[in-house]
Amino acid sequence: MATKVLVLYYSMYGHVETMADAVAEGAREQPGAEVTVKRVPETIPAEQLREMGAEREQVHSVATVDELSEYDAVIFGTPTRFGNMAGQMRTFLDQTGGHWANGNLIGKVGSVFTSTASQHGGQETTLTSFHTTLLHHGMVVVGVPYSAAELVNMNEITGGTPYGASTLTGGDGSRLPSENELAIARFQGRHVAEVAGRLRAA
Repeated sequence: MATKVLVLYYSMYGHVETMADAVAEGAREQPGAEVTVKRVPETIPAEQLREMGAEREQVHSVATVDELSEYDAVIFGTPTRFGNMAGQMRTFLDQTGGHWANGNLIGKVGSVFTSTASQHGGQETTLTSFHTTLLHHGMVVVGVPYSAAELVNMNEITGGTPYGASTLTGGDGSRLPSENELAIARFQGRHVAEVAGRLRAA
């Protein structure tokens, strides 16, 4: 049977969405992986999104809370909000109490990637604080090991942490994910799919 992987993200301006697609691309490289990409529901009114310059066409469908238990691994993507996950992702996760009560996610793989506007904008705190929720659900938390050579790239300013892939957007959002950052995202997807496949086989 296939190893089912969900890449579940929130993206306001498209940076995390680009990373999500790279994570999914990497996961699909793992033999036996069946990968789905979805987003969490938006909670900001459309008019306010327009005022923020964040209204855009959505390319992935919206996930439901109930479907989380159908997957062997969930790789979550969220922009940083003051060193924490975005409210849209928090709202989605706050509806998973039923999964917690029934132990539906115990033993499944959980992983996280993120974006920040600045180089030191809370990437690591967002990733590690997100892990707390996954651990409460009994998930097996997987990051990015240093076998990803791109983590030690010192030739450029780049995101990427052992806790999960990340990208820098710039204060005005004009910086797009770099090839180094996308390579780490693809690595994360492959690695999570591989670990989930091994756990499923066991």
